[in-house]
Amino acid sequence: MFDISSIVEIIATTNIFSTILYYCFYGLLISLVFASLGISVGIRKVYVQLLLKIFEFGKQRIDSELLNKNNDKDECDANDDEEDNRNESVNQSVYGDCSIIQNDICDTLLDTLLVEKKPFHFIDICDDIKKGVQAIIDDEVTKRFDTQELASWNLLTRTNKKYTHLSLRLAIFWGFGCLIRYFILFPTRIIVTIISIAMLIFCTATIGCLPDGLYKRQIYWHACLVCFRIMTRAFSGIITFHDRQNMAKPGGITVANHTSPIDVAILASDNCYALVGQRQGGLLGMLQGALQRASNHIWFERFELRDRQLVTLRLKEHVNHPDNLPILIFPEGTCINNSAVMMFKKGSFELNSVVYPIAIKYDPKFGDPFWNSSKHGYMYYLMMMMTSWAIVCDVWYLPPMRKLPNEDAVQFANRVKSEIANKGGLVDLQWDGQLKRMNVKGEWKEKMQHEFSKKIKIT
Repeated sequence: MFDISSIVEIIATTNIFSTILYYCFYGLLISLVFASLGISVGIRKVYVQLLLKIFEFGKQRIDSELLNKNNDKDECDANDDEEDNRNESVNQSVYGDCSIIQNDICDTLLDTLLVEKKPFHFIDICDDIKKGVQAIIDDEVTKRFDTQELASWNLLTRTNKKYTHLSLRLAIFWGFGCLIRYFILFPTRIIVTIISIAMLIFCTATIGCLPDGLYKRQIYWHACLVCFRIMTRAFSGIITFHDRQNMAKPGGITVANHTSPIDVAILASDNCYALVGQRQGGLLGMLQGALQRASNHIWFERFELRDRQLVTLRLKEHVNHPDNLPILIFPEGTCINNSAVMMFKKGSFELNSVVYPIAIKYDPKFGDPFWNSSKHGYMYYLMMMMTSWAIVCDVWYLPPMRKLPNEDAVQFANRVKSEIANKGGLVDLQWDGQLKRMNVKGEWKEKMQHEFSKKIKIT
């Protein structure tokens, strides 16, 4: 026979669980409505402030534990030094008994016993060679293609795992953080991602059926803002926009530094753009196709020269039409790790159009937004984004710029790049970001060899 009390407990537990799901669903729905309207009630900022306090606590615990270990090591070293001094005093008492006549003989014997003459071998300098090669490899360019180093641990699994076992309190905080990120934030963010993608596909398919004109452009503008605002909530995006009076106008070109594919979602949550980029497959390819149905975007293959010429022609046609959306371009052509801005391709600066620069700077304490496409696929990258604490960034709209009469496209591109680097606090580099995928070009090597030969001739 069934126990009536057990059945009542099961029903009560089920009701409690369903009530929690009910309130969570409506809370999520309300937050998405606020996101679509661009309204923030401040909960995410409180969340970030709480995370900063936890990170500060973790930093203090790490420093205290490392200090204790160093103190223990110093005590061991002090004991070793005391033992060495004791042995030295014994040696002095033994050798001090030697007569004055035998001092030279004793000194000779001591030098022979204490100083071991070792023949030279090539292996003796291998460590120095290794250190020199490591110094060459860790240059200012290649380090931009890897994850940016953090000043302190942010309790994420994929950074500094050794700190997890440094202290019991840190281990507890880390484990509790894993539960929150993987069992609460991650499922919620997946739901938000599915909702935003479904809305984007549905809206673009519907808008694509409308005839071209002002009405279609206005609907597309509002629909994109709503979809991308919801999409930024899929990774708890906390974005601060500065100098919005410099936002791009129709018919212009917007250029920005490139760290992550989510750069597009972040910028498109505040303004609507026509996108230019490499044609992708999978989920990105599906999104590109959806956007193409509702507006004019330019997708190209990276290594097809004929297609690149077509891109330049389509760019000219686009900017010559004053009613078209501003074009969003990432002239670096690849993702850089949020610490530098690398060489801008000159193609987008050859057009006689206004350029609207944008500087994007992420705060890596809450999550690393850099995508190394040569190592990780897009789905793995999305999982890392959705299991991070949050994506916090600042966006600066710089004043519009035009090419001066006395400068070419390369000089104009370098001037714009320099302004973006200065505003975002990034390192301004002249190297091509494609070095992440290919070797240095032969002409670049010849140029450096020529410069080195001139230095030799001068000296």
